[in-house]
Amino acid sequence: MASIVQLPLTLSSAPSGYSKPSASKPSSPTQLPLYPAGPSFISAARRQILQRSFEEDDKHVLAAKAKEDAAKEDKGDGLSYPGLGEEEEPSHVLNQDPKEWKKQDHYAVLGLGHLRYKAHDEHIRVAHRRKVLRHHPDKKAAQHGANDDSFFKCIQKAHETLTHSEKRKQFDSVDWNIEDEVPDLKSLSPEEFVATCNKIFAREGRFSKVQPVPEFGSLDAPKKEVEGFYDFFYNFDSWRSFEWHDKEVNEGSDNRDDKRFTEKKNKSERTRRKKEDNTRLRVLVDDVLALDPRIKRIKAEEKAARDAKKKGVNGTANKPLSAAEKKAAEDKKKKEEAEKKEAEKKALEASKGDREAAKKAKEAARKNLKKWKKAISTVITSSNYFQPAGTSPSPAIIEKQLAELDLLVEILEPEDIKDLKEKIEKAGNGEPAKAALVEKAKATGEKGEGKFTEFA
Repeated sequence: MASIVQLPLTLSSAPSGYSKPSASKPSSPTQLPLYPAGPSFISAARRQILQRSFEEDDKHVLAAKAKEDAAKEDKGDGLSYPGLGEEEEPSHVLNQDPKEWKKQDHYAVLGLGHLRYKAHDEHIRVAHRRKVLRHHPDKKAAQHGANDDSFFKCIQKAHETLTHSEKRKQFDSVDWNIEDEVPDLKSLSPEEFVATCNKIFAREGRFSKVQPVPEFGSLDAPKKEVEGFYDFFYNFDSWRSFEWHDKEVNEGSDNRDDKRFTEKKNKSERTRRKKEDNTRLRVLVDDVLALDPRIKRIKAEEKAARDAKKKGVNGTANKPLSAAEKKAAEDKKKKEEAEKKEAEKKALEASKGDREAAKKAKEAARKNLKKWKKAISTVITSSNYFQPAGTSPSPAIIEKQLAELDLLVEILEPEDIKDLKEKIEKAGNGEPAKAALVEKAKATGEKGEGKFTEFA
């Protein structure tokens, strides 16, 4: 049982000048209305005001909740997406070899084959989560006693590829599962021709750096709209790249020359494929332009307008010209043609001079680029490859730093390399020089993302 303990506490005396505060009279009480609150009161008030029974009110509440969930799903919150990532996989998808990941259809693995490049980040997140829940090796082992994790590795590789912006672009650039065949346009009616071309150029437009891409348009599109479409696709700026087809360096090879040779071949092959793709699109636009029924309609309308102008406003034919007027008109025409030829000749000479000057400037920049790169390489070597004093850098570190320097020179403009060389020489050997290299590597942006380790 607890016992009471009295503590010997003595209160100190009040300070000098202290006086007891005067107590004011409390204010008179005020009456305020008090309302009940809570879900039960709100439900009762709703039923009473709307004159609903309990059953009717429950139905309305459930319908409102379903509508709210659907709205959230439309915003991409990932609440449901019925069926996404839950379908049965075909045998050719399940039996893919995870080692051959470059031949793998990453969209089909995650169940996004019907969306492909249109799938957004939330689709990928939800599909990946559901695939993992279904195909995790531990779950399969518990259900079937199997210990095959091949398809699970394919799922992880697909998620890694499609959530990395640069890798996804590389895969979308060569996605062989998108139908890109062009039918025989000559055999189509004008209505079919327009409908088919709308689909073709909507598909091609996904590679454009400039968005949104103008549509092909309707059969009765005005001249300005038609000309705007062809101007856009004749000056098409594509982000499409072909790194996905790059050949890997032989496994286990540490030879720097082998790596450089492979990279050089890959670069050459990417350039070739890019050139072929640009030519393919240009030929497609040429063929469509030659068969476009809208062009024929526009030309006919312009001819009719010119004819109407010749006949005059009142529809009567113009008076025949006299001999003197005809001679004056011919002289004027000859003079205009001579002036036009002279202007074209001058423009041709000027453009030729510009091309020669640009060629010389490019050649000079290439020569200087080698000097600037050698100067930077000399500073890196003098800095002991940025290793602590007294230690020798390993061949792997030397190779990596020189390879990353090659990559910097390839990505950056000659002016940037010149600026880097001047900064490094001004900074001196050691950490200041490395800081300048790291700064330039960061300035490469998406082109150099994930490609620098020594200068990161």
